[in-house]
Amino acid sequence: MAIRFDGRVAIVTGAGNGLGRSHALGLAARGAKVVVNDLGGARDGTGGSSEAALKVVEEIKALGGEAIANGANVADEKAVAAMVAEAMDKWGRIDILVANAGILRDKTFAKMDMADFRTVVDVHLMGSAICAKAVWEIMRAQNYGRIVFTSSSSGLYGNFGQANYGAAKAAMVGLMNVLHLEGEKSNIHVNTLAPTAATRMTEELLPKEALAVMTPESITPGVLYLVSENGPSRVILDAGAGGFARTYVMETEGVTLLGDDLTPEKVAENFDAISNTPQQALPNAFAQTHKFVGAALKARGA
Repeated sequence: MAIRFDGRVAIVTGAGNGLGRSHALGLAARGAKVVVNDLGGARDGTGGSSEAALKVVEEIKALGGEAIANGANVADEKAVAAMVAEAMDKWGRIDILVANAGILRDKTFAKMDMADFRTVVDVHLMGSAICAKAVWEIMRAQNYGRIVFTSSSSGLYGNFGQANYGAAKAAMVGLMNVLHLEGEKSNIHVNTLAPTAATRMTEELLPKEALAVMTPESITPGVLYLVSENGPSRVILDAGAGGFARTYVMETEGVTLLGDDLTPEKVAENFDAISNTPQQALPNAFAQTHKFVGAALKARGA
């Protein structure tokens, strides 16, 4: 059965370029009315321009869709509230939130200014929470909502020089877990996307043939499924180069220590047994990228 969004209203943050633009176009192509949100700043979050968001709106309209542009900073509660009010005034409902907006301020932790740490967390974590909070009561009243937060392998598995970004991206999973539980009775599904795509961060680290298959458009189908009417909830979906996988937060069977054995020495002695799970895999950030790219190139006979 075809996945459609006719009659649905979606907000996509950071939708002026890259992944957000692809998600916005994908939703609009399948019938959704879309708020194209983008601050229009640089990669580090400085500056601002409405040009990128307006361009995406024009693309959607040229294809016969409906969209409006919005330049709210997702970390600004008043600006986000105004964005939501604008969507409600125009279309009367909000069904989908794709929280995609983000910035980078990469440095090793030793050299990182805590102001840069805080700013990145404010945009990714607080920005996602602020946007979700702004639509939460609307979705509860409708008895319908679909939310996707954007994580990263940098947060799930770690990536050198990204303590701020990784911490914020790992937090998306905790936010998803709780909102899944709280939204369940109101038919609100909450999921997390962990994408890997050709970006300014990866362009110097991967060969051109790999970057060629790591398009935003190869990730968007996963998002469209997550926000669909019959989509899942509480899923961490990894995506890149047309490859899709799931990350699970796992816990081993463990070992119980009692009485005289309840000592740190016995914990040390039993640590292999405590840690044992034959199917567990813990890749690093770029191991995930290489997995998806390798599979995509193999499928193409490269």
